[in-house]
Amino acid sequence: MLRSFARSGFISLLFTLAALQAAPAASPSELLDALVAAYPDALARHDGDKLTWRDGTVMAVSDGRPDKPFKELLSNPSILDQMKLPYRTGRLAAPPALNDDPGRFRNEAFFKKMYGDCTKGEVQARMVPIVWLPKSWGKKISVTRVNGVAEKLKAVSDEIETLPPAIRKAAFPIAGVLACRPVADTGRMSMHGYGAAIDLNLEVSDYWFWTKKTDPIPYKNRMPQEIVDIFERHGFVWGGKWYHYDTMHFEYRPELIRTK
Repeated sequence: MLRSFARSGFISLLFTLAALQAAPAASPSELLDALVAAYPDALARHDGDKLTWRDGTVMAVSDGRPDKPFKELLSNPSILDQMKLPYRTGRLAAPPALNDDPGRFRNEAFFKKMYGDCTKGEVQARMVPIVWLPKSWGKKISVTRVNGVAEKLKAVSDEIETLPPAIRKAAFPIAGVLACRPVADTGRMSMHGYGAAIDLNLEVSDYWFWTKKTDPIPYKNRMPQEIVDIFERHGFVWGGKWYHYDTMHFEYRPELIRTK
C-alpha cells in the first residue's frame, strides 16, 4: 500500500488536506507562544513582532515576506518561517506530500544564539558525554547540554532499551551527532551543527539524497514506529516525516510537536 501511495501524489495530498482540516493551522501568535514555552531557559517573551531572549537580546520574528518559495524557505527562513509547516506525532497515514518538510526550515541566527557557533568552537564547549543504550551498545556519544538535550536523550535511550531486540537494533550503532557542516541541499547548518540531533543505525535508514532523483520522490522507511514514538515523546522530530526523508535523523525541536 505504501508503494502505491508513493506513486500517487494525489492520494498523499488528500491525506494531507484531511489532516489539515482535523488540526486547524496555528496563528503566528500561537506559534510564538509555543516557541517561548519550548525553550523557557533561553526565551523570555514575544510581542508578536519581536522575540526577547532572557539575556535581553531581541530578534525580529518575520522578514515581512510570507510568500517565499520553498527553496528560499530552506535557505533563508525567518523565525516564524521555521514553524510554518505543522509536525504531527504518531504513525503516518500516508507518505508526506510534496515539500512537506516540517522542521527543515531553520533560522541560523536563532539556533546559533541558542546553541552556539560550531565554527568557533562554541557548540563543542557545551557538549557532554552520555552512554547510548548501555545494555545493548554501551558506547559514549557527545551531545549538547543546552535545553537539557543530553538528559532527554538519556531518557530516550532508557526507553529504547525496553523494546524487543528486533526493534531495538535499529537504534545502534549511532551514525553521528555533531557535524559542523551545512546540509547538502540547503547550504544552511543542520541541527547536527548544534549538537542537538542524532542519526541512528545506517543499516536500516533511508535518505532521499541517496536515491535516484525522480519526481515525485518515492518514499522509503525502515525505522520502527516504536522508536519514533519514543523520540517524539521527548521533543524530537523525525526526518521520516519529511517529503525529503531522512529516516535515521532525529532533532530536538519541541516547539514543532503537535499532538492534534
